[in-house]
Amino acid sequence: MLLSQYEQRMKEKNFFLLPNAVFDLKLNEYEFYIYAYLIRIEDRRTYQCIVSYPTIAEALGFAVNTVAKYVRTLEERGLIRTERTEFVTKDGRKRNGCLRYHILPLRLALDRHNERRLAELELTTARQKAKAKAEKLGIGFIPVGDEQSA
Repeated sequence: MLLSQYEQRMKEKNFFLLPNAVFDLKLNEYEFYIYAYLIRIEDRRTYQCIVSYPTIAEALGFAVNTVAKYVRTLEERGLIRTERTEFVTKDGRKRNGCLRYHILPLRLALDRHNERRLAELELTTARQKAKAKAEKLGIGFIPVGDEQSA
């Protein structure tokens, strides 16, 4: 039986798949690179990987603080979940280990992203309606949240 080109590539094991929906999330370049790197090194059976910030930073050419910052934003967006690990040294002392990353189902992050976008659109619509009403009544309109000096 002939294997499709895709199935043949799966046997090669020197590439990884990134879902097309990732592009719908409008990730910035740092978030995108870090997420792609985590997908690349994850265990395909458990959807987990254990890696340190310095290792990610070295692999991607970023600063460690930059990696830490954008790992947190990936968590906030619902793409990953992190869990602290510990290890015991030879002399019996507990030490902090690397973070364990859980790659979450992309559908959850997409749903969250779409809910946020819908809330933004509803707010924009409400502001436009309030502005139109204020103009109709001849009242000056100042949106809530805009910084005004006294």
